[in-house]
Amino acid sequence: MEMRKLDERGKQCPMPVIEAKQALAEAAPGEMIEVIVDNEIAVQNLTKMAKHKQLKSAAEKKGEREFSVVIEAGAKEQISVSVPEEKPEMIACTPDGKSNGLVIVLSSDQMGSGDEVLGKLLMKGFIYAVSHQEQLPEKVLMYNSGAFLSCEGSDSLEDLKELEAQGAEILTCGTCLNHYHLEDKLRVGSVTNMYDITESLLQAKKIIRP
Repeated sequence: MEMRKLDERGKQCPMPVIEAKQALAEAAPGEMIEVIVDNEIAVQNLTKMAKHKQLKSAAEKKGEREFSVVIEAGAKEQISVSVPEEKPEMIACTPDGKSNGLVIVLSSDQMGSGDEVLGKLLMKGFIYAVSHQEQLPEKVLMYNSGAFLSCEGSDSLEDLKELEAQGAEILTCGTCLNHYHLEDKLRVGSVTNMYDITESLLQAKKIIRP
């Protein structure tokens, strides 16, 4: 079967993921979709999407700014453990087992406007306080300069790691990591894209923006 190729080089997030999803939806079971991208963040987003859909995928670096991600449509990976019937309370669970739909958005490395030093101090205090609450967020989304919070040198790394250890999903915008040249400095959580950020915000029951 001939492999279908998508050249997504030069396209901004989340277009490679969206167009790959569309191609997979149109593909016959077993058909191979090759997506060509020009950065590692896009590779991570594509392989994460494939894993979420339980599809086989393989990534390869072909050049300085050329990466290939091949995804097999309709071919689910074999899972050796039995999966119980999905129940509402099992979906998007927080550490206490309840689906609270709480999403925290950190769009800056500062809290509020005004003095920069004070703003960063307040943000550090906010993240620390959140990590010690009984009600924890399902997700913490970081974009724009908020991306610095999950990267090397951040004063909030340990608190974010504590949140992750307790079951919160820590997600940082890949485009933002690229923009600030932080691709290799992410130290907690995983990379996300605008498609998933939008989906998380639309599905959230409550959104907090400090």
